[in-house]
Amino acid sequence: MGLILCKQLLIKPIVNMKKALFLFAFAAFSVAMQAQTSRKFTVNLTPDGAANMQVFLPEQPSGRAIVGCPGGGYSHLSMQNEGTDWVEYFNKQGIAYCVLTYRMPKGDRSIPMSDAQNAIRTVRDSAEAWHVSPYDVGIMGFSAGGHLASTTATHAPQESRPDFQILFYPVISMDERVTHKGSVVGFLGDKRGDEKLVHEFSNDKQVHKHQTPPAIIIMAGDDRAVPPMTNGLPYYMALRKAGIPAAMHIYPTGGHGFGFRTSFAYHDLMVDELTTWLENLKLPKSGAHRVACIGNSITDGYGIDMVDTDGYPAQLQRMLGRDYCVRNYGVSARTMLNSGDRPYMKEQAWADAKAFCPDIVVIKLGTNDSKPRNWTGNDKDFRASMQQMIDELKALPSKPLIYLCNPIAADTKGDLNEKGMIIDSTIVNGVIPAVAKVAKKNKLDVIDLRPVVKIKTDEMQRDGIHPTAKGAKKIAEIVAEAIKVKGN
Repeated sequence: MGLILCKQLLIKPIVNMKKALFLFAFAAFSVAMQAQTSRKFTVNLTPDGAANMQVFLPEQPSGRAIVGCPGGGYSHLSMQNEGTDWVEYFNKQGIAYCVLTYRMPKGDRSIPMSDAQNAIRTVRDSAEAWHVSPYDVGIMGFSAGGHLASTTATHAPQESRPDFQILFYPVISMDERVTHKGSVVGFLGDKRGDEKLVHEFSNDKQVHKHQTPPAIIIMAGDDRAVPPMTNGLPYYMALRKAGIPAAMHIYPTGGHGFGFRTSFAYHDLMVDELTTWLENLKLPKSGAHRVACIGNSITDGYGIDMVDTDGYPAQLQRMLGRDYCVRNYGVSARTMLNSGDRPYMKEQAWADAKAFCPDIVVIKLGTNDSKPRNWTGNDKDFRASMQQMIDELKALPSKPLIYLCNPIAADTKGDLNEKGMIIDSTIVNGVIPAVAKVAKKNKLDVIDLRPVVKIKTDEMQRDGIHPTAKGAKKIAEIVAEAIKVKGN
């Protein structure tokens, strides 16, 4: 249609110049809009096609993709307003957009959960063909679709967990007293009275640092179908408490289900704020080097408020840039020693780190090993445990480059150091020499963190064990320098 209009303008006398210019501009705009989507096709997620994705690939891909989950109370799907109406908006930004048709649970929650997870995996599996970064795949959900999106963000295994989440007036709670009852009935069915299941799928109670991705939550204050105070707001608070970056916008009016409707009074403002959030979400590029940070509470970011922003792995990500994908697999209070009170290699984080198939691994363990109940005076068990970790990493298909770290200095008399349970002299005379022996045997580089964070300064928390955000920055700087020297 646009091209035809252009041709007509060329052959007809121009009687009204303003009208002609308007028509020409409109025609050009129409052609541009058509060009924003280069390919449209449907991918079946189940053999019968009952679950599927409409895929809209942009003309100029940015590397980002979003799986959209329309709402409908887990009884139907609002496929236009909360689905295909968003195509132009996302494709214009170079974002591949996939509208998910998920199956209704009818009391079997595993059905839509498997569809959403399958959708995320399918996008990642198709990343190269679709010009998408596998580390920049988000999920968007509306109402009950917001519950499905947040469930995928909090419950899905690593390979099918999204990298970010966009939630519109989301159902979060499964307590039918404070949420949309129809969604609860549809999702949990006759098990909706099971308190354990209600807790498990009330997603504000399932947020975990380093695992749940960043989010933006968009709602209207006068939403009576899904009250923000008992759904979106608690989810935001849980994200914030866990130190996960999150934004929340509550507009005064709009009710429930405004989606992409331009009749929504705050539509233009909403679009601008969502666009800004997306533009500032800097996620790794396709082909990024995968970096796994393994460690104890110092890696985990104990005591740091916004840990997924200011912990050392998060700061390392910013320093290395989008050519790297840094993941935090730290777990507080864990030991390298398999004979210790809380061995790291018995944690799910260790399995997740290996499943990540990293190209680079930074191991920072040993502080908790210095506790008298863990350190026997002989480094044999410590070296054997560290060797086991290294051997398992070397066996990965990625054949990662491995860095060992000397623990930072510890103030044994720190205010909160559990009456000196962590012994700095043991770190100096036992742990660090053991790390050196293992490094020499395996020809690995050692990153010496001991002098990096100064105790009794603003780089260290009052306990004398854990760095502040400022101290974490110094750790990140040293680790980043070591990685860059190797030319990764």
